Amino acid sequence: MSGKIKIKRALISVFDKTGLIELGRALEKFDIEILSTGGTLAALKKEEIHAVSVSTFTGAPEILGGRVKTLHPKIHAGILFRRDNEDDTAEMTHQEYKPIDMVVVNLYPFEETVAKAGVTEAEIIENIDIGGPSMLRAAAKNFTGVVVVANPSDYPRIIEELENNDGTISLEFRRELAGRAFSMTNKYDRAISGYFGSSPAEPKEAADEEFAPRLDFSFKLKSSLRYGENPHQKGAFYIDEDFTGPSLSRAEVLAGKPLSYNNIADLDAALDMLLDFEEPFACVLKHANPCGAATGATIADAYRDALASDPLSAFGSIIGLNKPVDMACAELLHKTHFVECIVAPGFDEEALVMMKKKKSRRLLLLPEIAKGRPAGEMVFKYVRGGMLYQTADDIKTPESSLTVPTKRRPTDEEIKSLLFGWKMVKHTKSNAIVIVKGTATVGIGMGQTSRVDASTLAVKRAGKRAKGAVLASDAFFPMPDAIEVATDAGVTAIIQPGGSKGDPQAIEAADKANVAMVFTGIRHFKH
Repeated sequence: MSGKIKIKRALISVFDKTGLIELGRALEKFDIEILSTGGTLAALKKEEIHAVSVSTFTGAPEILGGRVKTLHPKIHAGILFRRDNEDDTAEMTHQEYKPIDMVVVNLYPFEETVAKAGVTEAEIIENIDIGGPSMLRAAAKNFTGVVVVANPSDYPRIIEELENNDGTISLEFRRELAGRAFSMTNKYDRAISGYFGSSPAEPKEAADEEFAPRLDFSFKLKSSLRYGENPHQKGAFYIDEDFTGPSLSRAEVLAGKPLSYNNIADLDAALDMLLDFEEPFACVLKHANPCGAATGATIADAYRDALASDPLSAFGSIIGLNKPVDMACAELLHKTHFVECIVAPGFDEEALVMMKKKKSRRLLLLPEIAKGRPAGEMVFKYVRGGMLYQTADDIKTPESSLTVPTKRRPTDEEIKSLLFGWKMVKHTKSNAIVIVKGTATVGIGMGQTSRVDASTLAVKRAGKRAKGAVLASDAFFPMPDAIEVATDAGVTAIIQPGGSKGDPQAIEAADKANVAMVFTGIRHFKH
């Protein structure tokens, strides 16, 4: 069997009801019979979407408290029979079994159940899905004749294919969905295996502070790269198909050459910054460090101020924008000399025409930027023979959490600038100092082995702009020397974690210069 297949019957049994009603209505529109179970059936009927219970279809009731409902020959034969095999077709006719052309299934939330405080092993065991993975694997195996849908994020594309192809789904898309289904069941089984490899479950008082005894990851090759970090190194880009947050793996390259290893690394650093801002924001990066960043009333204003921070370092840069590129912004970008890549959630049609005139400049479209940072994100770093794993540095610092140890309190305008600087310094390699005026960087010192060197570099880059500016430090000041470098240049307010034995000397240096200083109690090291 090859090419497009007409969908006549779909089985839907989902724990996650996201997008269920929209999908159900789309299937009904194409006269596709829907089979369903339990809560899924109830949800469809509540919205007056016609569906037949699996029990009615099989002639067998759900038993054992719902443990057995889809484990039936009529279900699995309907999924697994080979549409181009005469013997299979004859046997289906003899048994009076009907084909099932689409399987929409997602699984009991095993990992979420394990993570709950106070969960019992009996609850965990009941959240090991049996029927769901069986149907997913069967449908994925038989993708030549069946559409398998394992994730609600695929519903819009399913609906689009049905509408554009008169109720049919292409072979290419069916094969892609089959791969995703196997990836999901693989991940699911690894989570269960990891649980059984640990000690018996006990009530958990702080589940979010515990880590699984085993981690397994699966990555798919997206593309080979021309080379790695340097031309003598080989490189490739692998993707995590289960990652649901904004990801460069789903960006569309609208213009320019294929991305390089370093392009991808820098673009990911830019994306990390973009996700921290809702107001128009632009950043200019080199080697995964910001050399300029700003917010503005418009995306053009933000980019203008970001570029002005350090236009010399912007040569060969990566630019990130969190709002669509309009003509005003495009004109500024087009005038910028030698930009490697630009990533944005959108490009106005007229702006895109102008931007494409420079053939070497890579333009990336990533609408997901607008979604912002996903909750509960985990990040990791490979080390030889192992991996470091941690929660993302996504903690928010509201004004109410700041403490003021100095004689002078910061003004409202200084507070606004300090909080912007605090957001930016966490994206800058340690030791890091960021000097800010308004909500734009004017001097950045990054990756230094001493804090005074970072402060000296930031002041040098800021020049006269340091006067009346504010300063953010990613970690505390062990000595007052870095503060003195900044205050001598005219910095008027400082934000830092505090917590050093040298805090009294730092406070004394700030007071001596009549500079306001606030403590956050949070450190933002980035290695």
